[in-house]
Amino acid sequence: MPTAEQHGIKEHSDGRFGFVPVQTRSARFKSADVSDFDAVTGREAVWKLSPVAKFTDLTAGELDGSPYEISTAEISSTDTADVDSSDITVGWVGRDDARIGVAGLPEERASANAWTSFEQALAITVSGEDAKEITVTRATLGSAPRAAHTIIEAKPFSRAVVILQNNGDARLSENVEIILGESANLTVVTLQEWNDGAVHLSNHFASVGRDARLKHVVVSLGGSIVRVNPSVHLVGSGSDIEALGLYFADAGQHLEQQVYVNHDAPHSRSRVTYKGALQGQGARTVWIGDVLIGNKATGTDSYEQNRNLVLTEGTRADSVPNLEIETGDILGAGHASATGRFDDEQLFYLQSRGISEDEARRLVVRGFLTEIVQQIGSPQLEERLQITIEAELTATEGE
Repeated sequence: MPTAEQHGIKEHSDGRFGFVPVQTRSARFKSADVSDFDAVTGREAVWKLSPVAKFTDLTAGELDGSPYEISTAEISSTDTADVDSSDITVGWVGRDDARIGVAGLPEERASANAWTSFEQALAITVSGEDAKEITVTRATLGSAPRAAHTIIEAKPFSRAVVILQNNGDARLSENVEIILGESANLTVVTLQEWNDGAVHLSNHFASVGRDARLKHVVVSLGGSIVRVNPSVHLVGSGSDIEALGLYFADAGQHLEQQVYVNHDAPHSRSRVTYKGALQGQGARTVWIGDVLIGNKATGTDSYEQNRNLVLTEGTRADSVPNLEIETGDILGAGHASATGRFDDEQLFYLQSRGISEDEARRLVVRGFLTEIVQQIGSPQLEERLQITIEAELTATEGE
């Protein structure tokens, strides 16, 4: 069980004990052992905006951590030549693999439960300077509580796009570790298109090396409860993270993202842009953005923003940006958050050009979300997401 100090209880000089809250985001308690965390009550800072009673089996119950069925598809940068099989490898590795734990450790109980429970990790390793893309699909996890662990390693100077495609039914708690070597250029897209009843709790940990660039994209469209929390550690000088998010919550859906960027090296850069739309009674989204600029991170350039577009009554969007700066020697840092309805001026302009109200609304929402889609860097996936968004908007008109 956690020690008193891990709980923030410390002894004062006069012998009294008192509660001292965590002073900085990086000081949160971390452990890969689920027994080190208390039971989840929903009052904890990390859980207070989540429907914790609906996934107690993932935070407190036993999880099936056995390997599961996957399918893969690879394309080259030209989409005409075959990918060198030595440049992308996918396979299962044991818990003793040296890469496990390199990118980060759990800060909450669901993540620790998955870490304690997994039997083997799925390892995706990319190398080679030619651009390449791989899609790894899970679609047969079923409805029993499961644990999973994934490692994505980009060797020095490698270039790749890795798409994690999630379909079907699931009750899943998982951890994804992303490790970038020097000057690697990696895009990781996690795409949640689960069935309506699925519950997915995912923590991504990324370590970005010297002059390496990570583009991390979260797309959450399907599922009942989907919570994807990326944590990015910029450990090398000149490291760069572009964190993008797109979500579309329908009636009764809970879509949550808690993003953490830790600038821990000089001349690092981060851009965080998440956009979401909500429609239908009980649609709920949560976005929390934490950026920490450490005392060694001189020359940092950082900006985070979250925008939410409310399409109907009965929805709720929580948006909380946080910024901590421990050095004054930076290029810039800022954050922004906004939640609102349609821009009446945009609608009026489009309607004045002879466009119907319904079509005008579709155009506004499509333009709002397309900014994220167009930055993914996978033409095939971008085209498919545009079709999916259009289908969501068409369904809105029928309600």
